Parts: sequence; C-alpha cells; structure tokens
Amino acid sequence: MPAYYTRGGDKGETYVCDRQRASKAGLRVAAYGDVDELNAAIGLARAACKDKEIGSILKRVQGELFVLGADLSAPGGKVPRITVTHVKGLEDGINRIAKVIGPLRHFILPAGTELAARLHLARAVCRRAERDIVVLTEKEKIGNQVVPYINRLSSLLFVLARLANKKAKVKDVEWSG
Repeated sequence: MPAYYTRGGDKGETYVCDRQRASKAGLRVAAYGDVDELNAAIGLARAACKDKEIGSILKRVQGELFVLGADLSAPGGKVPRITVTHVKGLEDGINRIAKVIGPLRHFILPAGTELAARLHLARAVCRRAERDIVVLTEKEKIGNQVVPYINRLSSLLFVLARLANKKAKVKDVEWSG
C-alpha cells in the first residue's frame, strides 16, 4: 500500500501526468487544481442531492472532470482527452433541461434550495477554473475542447440549479437591483 505522503512536493514542485516536475504555483497546476476544487464542489452538491436525474448528471460530470484534469496535466502525454463528444453531451443536457425550466426572464440570485445554492457555488468555481484555463492558453498549448467544455459546464450547472429549484417547487430568487 503506497504512503499517503511522499515528501516529493516539499520544495514547492509536483509531478504532472507526463512525469515532469512543475511548480505548484504554475499556471498548469493552478488550472487543474481549480478543476479538482470544482469536482469537490460538485461532490458537495451531490451530497445534498436526492434527485436521481440531477445526481446522475453530476456523477457523470465528476468522472469527466478527471479526464479534464488529466488533459490539462499532460498536454503531450498519453492520457484521456476532453473531446467534442464531451462538449456535445453537456449541450444536450442543457437543451433538455432548458425545455423543462423555461426561459430566463430576469437575473437571479444564487439561492433557493440547498442543492440549488450548492450548484450555484459549483458554477462560480467553474467560472474561476475557466478564467485560469484561459490564462493558461495564453502561455501554453492545451486540448482544443478544454475551454468549450468548461464554458458549457458552467451553463449546465446554472440550469441544474434552476432545475433543482423547480423540482422542489421553490421559485428562483430574482435580482431586483
């Protein structure tokens, strides 16, 4: 059984998937670290989820986020990659949910049920991950479907939050600024 610690990162470096050393403060490590945090936020939402449909979607996304993390970690390595099929899967989910929740007519606050609030938090973490990934693209090459995927994922999390409220018969909280 491997140890839970290696001391390998004690000097501020870590191994990325292609077995190269990288600074823990580097753009690539920050980007896949954000994806890891996003996965944890989605796990937190799943912990509050009693709805089978939403839970199933979130579980699938968590698996895809492992693929996204690998894709970011090893740009030249032989790891799974985010593909057009992953992006299309998110788009199909958004379109299916949009038919149920209807159009958005007002800005809404990230509120409602506990599940909806957790999904909104995951969406905000997703947007931060997207910003850091875009910064990474300005310096290094990444997979061509990574940015579209993370962009669609934030939209999926938004419609899932609205769906959670609708299924619980809780109205979205409109912003009245």
